[in-house]
Amino acid sequence: MFLSRSNIILSLKVKLLQRKKSFFFLRDLKRKYPQAQIYLVGGAVRDLLLSHSTQDYDFVVRNIPLDLLKDFLSKNGNVNLVGQAFGVLKFIPDEVQPHHVFDIALPRKDFSFKTGGYRDVRTQNDPKLSIEEDLSRRDFTINAMAIEINSNSLTKKILVDPYGGYKDLKQRIIRSVGEPEERFKEDYSRILRGIRFACQLNNVFTKPKWKIEEKTWQAMKDKMSCLLSPKKQIVPYEVIAKEFIKSFISNPVRAFDLYDRSNGFKELIPEVLKMKNCPQPENYHTEGDVWKHTRLSLEKLSSPNLEKKCGKGAVSNEVIIATLFHDLGKPYTIQTPEKDGTSRIRFNDHDVVGAEKAKEIAKRLRLSSPEKVGINIDEMVWLIKQHMVLIKGDIAKMRPRTIEKYFFNPHYSGQKLLQISFADISATITKEGPLNFDKFDQMLARIQGLKELSENKKELPKPLITGDDVMEEFNLSPGPYIGKLLGLVREEQLNGHLKSKKQAFEFLKSIYDKSK
Repeated sequence: MFLSRSNIILSLKVKLLQRKKSFFFLRDLKRKYPQAQIYLVGGAVRDLLLSHSTQDYDFVVRNIPLDLLKDFLSKNGNVNLVGQAFGVLKFIPDEVQPHHVFDIALPRKDFSFKTGGYRDVRTQNDPKLSIEEDLSRRDFTINAMAIEINSNSLTKKILVDPYGGYKDLKQRIIRSVGEPEERFKEDYSRILRGIRFACQLNNVFTKPKWKIEEKTWQAMKDKMSCLLSPKKQIVPYEVIAKEFIKSFISNPVRAFDLYDRSNGFKELIPEVLKMKNCPQPENYHTEGDVWKHTRLSLEKLSSPNLEKKCGKGAVSNEVIIATLFHDLGKPYTIQTPEKDGTSRIRFNDHDVVGAEKAKEIAKRLRLSSPEKVGINIDEMVWLIKQHMVLIKGDIAKMRPRTIEKYFFNPHYSGQKLLQISFADISATITKEGPLNFDKFDQMLARIQGLKELSENKKELPKPLITGDDVMEEFNLSPGPYIGKLLGLVREEQLNGHLKSKKQAFEFLKSIYDKSK
């Protein structure tokens, strides 16, 4: 039962919400149609009860026919009829900045064909249908609650909770509405949604952890194999990609564990499982096999030291997914003393092989497709391919233009490369203890030294000359030779030997004369 004190607090929260200008249309709707019952439903109710911020507000309106509701909304803003077949109107109120998009629907019943396809459903909307009936078709109890809007009483119970969502919310349990298998047969993407909620609601500081109820969890594991079918793509790849990425960006380690235990990796990315029991040289990796190292790397993305080492800036989706895949190539390149006669376990070119494998996976699952959260596949591949740059080379001897190539690349982020390097180094535990950051710190010093050459001390100085300058000065035609000359000038500039256009031309003339 929703306690009266909590009801009063919830009522006050709703009243504060209604005072926002973008919600004024609800007051006007109630005034025009006093018989209307207006409910806030779905994730917004869950977030309001958890005191989480949200911009995603869905409403159900009873006792008004769809044509009258549509007519009212059209006079108060823009109505998109994309979801009209399902009795859902997407509404943007007039004169409200920034624009809010609200889903406003009639109560409805869903008649699923039980194929698991989220579009394989017939919908019947009915303005007289009870709100409880409408909530019965939803996925999880914590999403199957509604709040009655425009109630003037602080003591009247405004939370509609027929399936115990509030209790599950308090106990941090994710439970399906009704029988789990039936809910998942209606839409198999709900399996991944359940994992995503377990990750989103479990940030790294959440204690105690949210749990998936046992019967719900078992059904998720049993039905995971239904996501992909050789005959028909039941759940669109774009939906799979969205849920997968949202899970990992919400809580990388939790997502890693749940995708493993639920058979998600087995069905969607079996290549990842090859990292299990893939040994590493004990001198360098006492943390365990490639699988354990990868999990620890994902954990280190939440380390407070990451910002100290890499600078301010959120960890991007590309960095998280690249960290998941950064050692994917190791099982495919492993060489051992027993099998190959090497001095120790080696993984030659695992960065290159892993990048190609990750690219295949990302394209297969269409990880670039989801709106807002889709990843830049090229950047992810680049991060994996370059994640060993601080390990392989001698930082002190690295040419300035090489550092520019990796950490001041106009197409890819040097900070992201530092972040994935930080995670990899932090998760490497040698026999003497955690791998030291000597090379990392040397690179930071080199990067800062190059920045010192510019006036603002925050970026590299601009090139002193262009290709057009070189061709005009020496009466040359376009060709590879121009690029070579520009490279030589840039190297001298970044070494601090050239500081003006005049000096650049004097340097080039000395080279050009010798080459004649």
